Amino acid sequence: MPLSTPPVNWATLQNGSDIRGVALEGVPGEAVNLSPEVVTTLGQAFVTWLATHLDKPATDLTIAIGRDSRLSGPTLMSAAIAGMTALGSRVLDVGMASTPAMFISTVLPDFGCDGAIMLTASHLPFNRNGLKFFTAQGGLGKADIAQILHLATPGQFTLAPSPGPVEQRDLIAAYADGLVQQIRQAVNHPDHFEQPLRGLHIVVDAGNGAGGFYASQVLEPLGANTSGSQFLEPDGTFPNHMPNPENEAAMTSICQAVVAQGADFGIIFDTDVDRGAAVDYQGRELNRNRLIALISAIVLQAHPGSTIVTDSITSDGLTQFIEVELGGIHHRFKRGYKNVINEALRLNHSGQPCWLAIETSGHGAMKENYFLDDGAYLVSQLLVALAKARLAGQRLTDLITRLQEPQESREFRLKIEATDFKSHGATVIEQLHRFVENQPDWSVVPNNYEGVRVACESAPENGWFLLRLSLHDPVLPLNIESNVSGGVAAIADRLRGFFAPLTGLDISALAK
Repeated sequence: MPLSTPPVNWATLQNGSDIRGVALEGVPGEAVNLSPEVVTTLGQAFVTWLATHLDKPATDLTIAIGRDSRLSGPTLMSAAIAGMTALGSRVLDVGMASTPAMFISTVLPDFGCDGAIMLTASHLPFNRNGLKFFTAQGGLGKADIAQILHLATPGQFTLAPSPGPVEQRDLIAAYADGLVQQIRQAVNHPDHFEQPLRGLHIVVDAGNGAGGFYASQVLEPLGANTSGSQFLEPDGTFPNHMPNPENEAAMTSICQAVVAQGADFGIIFDTDVDRGAAVDYQGRELNRNRLIALISAIVLQAHPGSTIVTDSITSDGLTQFIEVELGGIHHRFKRGYKNVINEALRLNHSGQPCWLAIETSGHGAMKENYFLDDGAYLVSQLLVALAKARLAGQRLTDLITRLQEPQESREFRLKIEATDFKSHGATVIEQLHRFVENQPDWSVVPNNYEGVRVACESAPENGWFLLRLSLHDPVLPLNIESNVSGGVAAIADRLRGFFAPLTGLDISALAK
């Protein structure tokens, strides 16, 4: 007699505005909870949700589905297609794709999809996978995902008399061509309109994810030399480095490649290409605060006075650069790319112009591009500015020469050991707020939207710190920056005195 399958805990699959789970065996202690059967049900739940959302019969829906390079991708994609077609929906199988391209399938006239699914778990390990959902209004939010999982829980759907059709389509070619045309128009090269990147040597690192197309289908048609590009072939084991622009080994790899090749520019993407970062000709990272400063300079040239929304851990130097040097408004909000994007949408709706929402992780969304967090589009804007700077006999990085960067920057992750970690973390933050009020050279920074941000004004410290609660984990991330050597250690030592008497908190990371 076969063993019964354990019931699915659907709620645990929600990861904010995505669904994520373990798709493959092989990691001790991580049991598979995103099986083909589960994904079939999720496909049916999405069709049901979409039909209700659009007030349209399931049999009239067209839904695109794509995947990144993960090993579990083909199997889970077949499972999702089986679920959707069983309800009578037409499905466009676009194969290997990027997350931004899946959204674009809902607005491109040649595709005209009612919805789209991307199978990806971003930069997570090989055994993970997940689903991101889109309509023409953008990516689904947390409440939408909760509704889809609610529909999946009973798993009872009305099957169509006959399955819907499946069509193979090349979405990435259409998406890449859109980027090519946009770059040509924006540069408007006086001598080489079709190839405005001619003479530029650009190295791409796709991390064996889905972004290898950018070298062959975007850069090369524009005339760029892409020799020395690396890890362009999809490989779900990710054998070379994590496909993550925040990963130190990944950034070191692309920086070294740019220097070794004597290239003009380097580009690195995460697995599903919704994040990107860059490297200048000297092999210097254009990431985090530098990336935000660079794209802010580009945006504020086109839209003077615009508000720039970022997450909470951006530096004081970035604020000064955006507001004093560029004449913009820096609106420092919460961590989480959806939080940043939604805040930009809210500001625009309220009448405050905002053309850029970007998180230090590399998620960047621009108003003219549907506020879609699109690593390839963001990088394309840098390439437009690079080509224009070259025509003017300048360097792209001339745009950020006045950016003041901290001398030291560290993140410490303090583990919460209490069962109700959110409540305990909130209590710690409240206690810290009261503690800071009694420190004569520390002051709470106003207009802060998560945790507590503190300016540290004494000469040995000369910096700031932010303590906040992690979005998903039982952790209090503590970010410290200082403009002087030894400043981070000085702030950390002083904070250790505050944390030491507290219970339910592992502060060993602060001692390292």
